[in-house]
Amino acid sequence: MTALAEFTGSLASYLKPPDIGRIEEAYHFSGKAHKGQFRDSGEPYISHPLAVAGILADWHLDPQALMAALLHDVMEDTEVSKDEISQRFGKPVAELVDGVSKLDKIEFQSQEVAQAENFRKMLLAMARDVRVILIKLADRLHNMRTLGAVPPPKRRRVARETLEIYAPIANRLGLNNLYQELQELAFSHLYPLRYRVLAKATKAARGNRRQVLGKILEEIKQRLPEAGIEAQVTGREKHIYSIYKKMREKNLSFSQVLDIYGFRVVVKDRPSCYLALGALHGLYKPVPGKFKDYIAIPKMNGYQALHTTLFGPFGTPVEIQIRTRDMHRVAEAGVASHWLYKTSDASLNELQHKTHSWLQSLLDIQSESGDAAEFLEHIKVDLFPDEVYVFTPKGKIMALPRGATAVDFAYAVHTHIGNRCVATKINYELVPLRTELKNGDRVEVITAPHANPNPAWLNFVKTGKARSHIRHFLKTMHYEESTELGEKLLNQALRALNTDLTEVGAEQWEKLLRDAGAKSRQEVFADIGLGKRLAAVVARKLLAASDQTQPEAKSGPIVIRGTEGMAVQFAKCCRPIPGDAIIGFIKKGQGMVVHTHDCPTAARSRVDRDKWLDVEWAPEVARMFDVSIRVTVVNQRGVLAKVAAAIAEHGSNIDNVSMDEDHSAYTGMQFTLQVTDRLHLARIMRGLRHIPEVIRIARMRG
Repeated sequence: MTALAEFTGSLASYLKPPDIGRIEEAYHFSGKAHKGQFRDSGEPYISHPLAVAGILADWHLDPQALMAALLHDVMEDTEVSKDEISQRFGKPVAELVDGVSKLDKIEFQSQEVAQAENFRKMLLAMARDVRVILIKLADRLHNMRTLGAVPPPKRRRVARETLEIYAPIANRLGLNNLYQELQELAFSHLYPLRYRVLAKATKAARGNRRQVLGKILEEIKQRLPEAGIEAQVTGREKHIYSIYKKMREKNLSFSQVLDIYGFRVVVKDRPSCYLALGALHGLYKPVPGKFKDYIAIPKMNGYQALHTTLFGPFGTPVEIQIRTRDMHRVAEAGVASHWLYKTSDASLNELQHKTHSWLQSLLDIQSESGDAAEFLEHIKVDLFPDEVYVFTPKGKIMALPRGATAVDFAYAVHTHIGNRCVATKINYELVPLRTELKNGDRVEVITAPHANPNPAWLNFVKTGKARSHIRHFLKTMHYEESTELGEKLLNQALRALNTDLTEVGAEQWEKLLRDAGAKSRQEVFADIGLGKRLAAVVARKLLAASDQTQPEAKSGPIVIRGTEGMAVQFAKCCRPIPGDAIIGFIKKGQGMVVHTHDCPTAARSRVDRDKWLDVEWAPEVARMFDVSIRVTVVNQRGVLAKVAAAIAEHGSNIDNVSMDEDHSAYTGMQFTLQVTDRLHLARIMRGLRHIPEVIRIARMRG
């Protein structure tokens, strides 16, 4: 029997003859396109697409997906075009083939960039049609099964990529068997020596423990019918990669990993799961803290079961999974069970809904990621296998990666909630936004209408969604603010040449944009605001474009209101406040940094005169500014409280306080206060001088 006859024979159980005929046609078309091509193993190339289609047939996928599997490499490796596939086999098949084809016609800077762009293309196609990823996973599975014929460097690269991306995606889609096989194969090729050592140790342990395990299996099979529970009980050996991962994560030797065996109990319905659990806890004592109810709270990929670990005979830990037949189907086939079992099962609908939500979140991340590498980084973060389950104030369960914080939760609820969050309550208590969430936490987010994401959040958020939204917001804000500042700076430079922006014509702008290689005026403004271009140089080029030569005049200073955002920063060395004489310095990539005129740090950088700007405070500045003061006091009990009370009395917040570690009669205190201007600071300092214990007080600079 030929490989094709064997394949089409397996299709007869669920497809109609006309559909099988179309699939055979796709096979012959693919065979003709790949004629003369061979795999690294020496087999004719067509053997690979046929094997991929065979894997999909085991999942009972539809004819379009099977045709696409047979044709999945023709666009990449032969002269066949997408239009040709579309005309011959229909547009849906052509779209599926295009979704799994690499971007091989484009030159990339590096292997990493090419890989990232290809993942982005595939994941976006998958968001439109989940069959794209099922074809890609089947393709990867067959490649992994035949990886032995590939040169070692490529073998390691493909194995690592499988462990980092494809296996977690299979897990995320609930394809448990595929997930475990991909992990095992990748581990065996990435670390062949470790794999062989562990495989040998597992085989030896299996022989040593066979008698004990047989005894446990018999006792379970006997106990469940006694409790009136009809069940199928099977013993299973843990996979070598999961043993290796446990050894790595918990720093254990092989002999310390005792639960290398598990048992699966499959019962008829949900109540029987809990009855079986009770019967087994009566048979052997449960290990405290090792019980998980994934039936009440399913995993993100739709997986449901009860997990418990028991103390078996001779103290052997025994891991047991209890699930219904329907749960077992979803656990084995995941998202593919939609095709395998055409049923209106609620758990399947829930799984499809969760998969759709995840795919939708990929599209959201893609729309806000600057480049493919950043997108891929967010996706890797989102493929975390471990989860924590938390509750919203209305009792809705939300699953997040382990280590997720209150900010991740806020973005998971809605982007707007994340962008506007200012505080959070966990289990009714106010806690910092960076607090990690634990299973069962009730999380409530407090928002404010004018709040914005903080760049510091990027140091602790865990989800790709939160990270991409924060980065996108900060980039947009920075760009908009830099554009505004750049426009002001250019106008100032033009006024120094006796003109202004309103007098610059469209032709002058076009010539400047052409010469500078910029796409728009906004880009030029943003570059000036970020210090990438000098306003004086751009102003002269604009005027040169119109052949206008103007005598230089004195330009007015730039007005600082204190509300300019990220484009204008106040130097931490001198902490300028309204009322101080100030000067602006353009720092490349950061925008304008404002210093006081007498700042020692600024004095050292005054060599580059083109980067210094004349700036002044606006008459009304409606915000608080940080300022540092040093107070020398008599070293006695209660003096810090007196000083703090005097500061608060004059309407100032203390942002930070530190004290000298000095055990003499006097000690120094450093405060960072928030004030409105110099007059406000003067009032605070006068108030502090009235305290008898205060010896000296001074503003800190430089």
